Amino acid sequence: MLANSGYGTRSEVRKMISRGLFCVNGTVVKDPSFAVNENDIVTAGDKEISSKTNLYYKLDKPDCYLTAMEDKRLPAIADLIPSNIRTKKISPVGRLDYHTTGLLILTNDGELSHRLTSPRYEVPKTYLIGYSGDALGQEHVRMFSEGIVLEDTDGKISLKPASLRLIDDSTCELTITEGKTHQVRRMLAKFGRSVITLRRIRIGNITVDGLREGVPEEMTDEEITELKKALGIST
Repeated sequence: MLANSGYGTRSEVRKMISRGLFCVNGTVVKDPSFAVNENDIVTAGDKEISSKTNLYYKLDKPDCYLTAMEDKRLPAIADLIPSNIRTKKISPVGRLDYHTTGLLILTNDGELSHRLTSPRYEVPKTYLIGYSGDALGQEHVRMFSEGIVLEDTDGKISLKPASLRLIDDSTCELTITEGKTHQVRRMLAKFGRSVITLRRIRIGNITVDGLREGVPEEMTDEEITELKKALGIST
């Protein structure tokens, strides 16, 4: 349980247990084979240790970070994740480009990650976009809602309907349910606009609101339950 909670390898936590660093229900336990169940309270000092197998975090990704768990050349989001979380094989769901900011979901739940990224489940993802060029108008809103066709680097691609909301003459929100490479930038480029800033603000029911930039925050039980329900995952 301690190894799964990110306190180190099995050999490392055995040594820590033998040194009397952990308590079960208020009693110091030095036997690594001591059996615990989900109702036991395990603590290290005054900190309670969760026995959860799966972890679910959300992160407001800063600019100039790669969506990667390891990179020797550039800053990566792995640098923002505490080591006790990284040891549980947590990873980002999908990716954001180096200069794209905003919401990332981090988890070691393979089924949830698969469904969030699969086009089959049509999970809505909303982006706040700052762009250059003439202001988009209601005709663009209509065309996006009907599904546009890209004819660029990958040939001819028919996209699913998307929801475009105009904010002002250089800002809009776009909600899509698929994730083609550089899709948002390519969609605006089709109409002669260049994306200047791009920020993801929502994935399904999870929003970036209230997050501190670059600081992972554990998702609430309510957020996890609602997200799983939308994806058809039993809880």
